[in-house]
Amino acid sequence: MLGMLSWSWFDTPDANPENTSSSTPKPSFNKQLYSTTSADSIWVVVNKHLPLQPATYTPTSLVVPNIPLRSNITSTEKQVSQVIETPLEAMVAAAQKAGISLNLQSGYRSYNFQISLYNRYVQEEGAEDADTQSARPGYSEHQTGLAVDMGGTSAPSCNVEQCFANTVEGKWLAANSYEYGFIVRYPEGKDAITGYEYEPWHLRYVGTALATEMHHENVQTLEEFFGLLAAPNYP
Repeated sequence: MLGMLSWSWFDTPDANPENTSSSTPKPSFNKQLYSTTSADSIWVVVNKHLPLQPATYTPTSLVVPNIPLRSNITSTEKQVSQVIETPLEAMVAAAQKAGISLNLQSGYRSYNFQISLYNRYVQEEGAEDADTQSARPGYSEHQTGLAVDMGGTSAPSCNVEQCFANTVEGKWLAANSYEYGFIVRYPEGKDAITGYEYEPWHLRYVGTALATEMHHENVQTLEEFFGLLAAPNYP
């Protein structure tokens, strides 16, 4: 009997965690992989302190993605940077597979287009309110071709409105867009950092690596992730 006990004890694997090999530590995220200042970088940060350089920048390649478009979309707004064409189409297709119908409300906006749009906001609401909702020319993410305003069919009246967050489309995008390289650029409660009120419809492409890292680290804004100054107002 003693022999059986001895045999069993010596052949039992050592369960002491101190004697097991440690797992390989996760490599740190390389925040210098892409530029945050070059207008043609997928990580470019554009806000009220960081205008595009040059102010009249135009993406080198603009395309019309193969996704549903809002009925009265302008010829320029239906375009996006070719960089985001495939991930945008993949995201819309994945949503459709889940029974959710997304559409593009607005994509690329030129410098001149932004002049007209911003001036209209100023005329309708005054400069102070306009600055919380629309970027000044040369300060707009839409000018990079990397930003898209998304809408849906479940509640058209909520497209490009804060109530979009409560629609099935808004909820799906908030939960899944990072998997395709997009972030909600102007999150709720972050206006003192981004300079803009909550826009659950406004997505910005930054690539799957950065979007996934921000999601896992629960960091919502590019300013916070890259340690940049908050930009609530223009200098």
